[in-house]
Amino acid sequence: MERLDDLETFVAVVEKGSQAAAARHLRRPLQSLNRSLIALERAVGVELIKRTTRRSEPTEAGRMFYERIKPAVAEIIAARNEAANIRGEVSGPLKIGAPVLFASSYVAPIIGRFLKLYPNVEIELKAADDQVDLVADGLDMAVRIGESVDEQLTARRLQALRVVTCGTPAYLAEHGTPKHPDELGSHHCVLRAGGADKWPFRVGGKLQAVRVSGRFHSNSAAAIRAVAGEGIGLAQLPLWQIRELVEQGTLLIVLAEFETEGMPIQLVWPPTKAPLERMRRFADFLANGLKTELL
Repeated sequence: MERLDDLETFVAVVEKGSQAAAARHLRRPLQSLNRSLIALERAVGVELIKRTTRRSEPTEAGRMFYERIKPAVAEIIAARNEAANIRGEVSGPLKIGAPVLFASSYVAPIIGRFLKLYPNVEIELKAADDQVDLVADGLDMAVRIGESVDEQLTARRLQALRVVTCGTPAYLAEHGTPKHPDELGSHHCVLRAGGADKWPFRVGGKLQAVRVSGRFHSNSAAAIRAVAGEGIGLAQLPLWQIRELVEQGTLLIVLAEFETEGMPIQLVWPPTKAPLERMRRFADFLANGLKTELL
């Protein structure tokens, strides 16, 4: 009967593209990994991996074998990890996604402290501003700023971010400081790509979406911040992204009395994925960390 380690090795080689990459992923010596592959091929009775000096690709039989065993191997590994969690151990890998700026400013430092607390946990952080497909990207969970576009995901609200409207002193001196959201129609605005041409405000106690327009659009928060800092137009951004510029006087906040309750920060994961103990521990740790740092 094939050992789980041999099957796990085979899956890793197929997915990583080489024995060296698979060995690094599994944290096993290359020689040990090669022995597992040989043992599996002997047990199955057919060549599964075609080996070259640089690449290791599955044969036709290997590809078919991979497609059949991958779900079962994943389930067995998950069951093994859950059993370890029942024993009170917090260990194993986590793949987490987060927006680029937020990942480097907040998520990564919190992950660093979490790894010190739990030395048997391994975390891979994927930073991307677009809301990626968690299942397709192999993510266990992801930090989302704003409402998630996928309502099928399980979500936990962590915190809310103050969102402000801002512009440079030079821009406001030339174009005037808006006193009401209705005045934004006569202003240039720096916008997020993807049709985000309406900004939310609370007017008279009611939420109101105000249409805005501008000559620059980007899916990068860093790019929006940079262009707004050049005085091209007004921008609407989470305060944490521009706090330093506001404190320096490079950007000025306008329409503060019309701000909404803020932009939610959520931690999301696939509904089909039962949270492991390490996922639950990290969710609590992240929530507490953000509560302390996002005052």
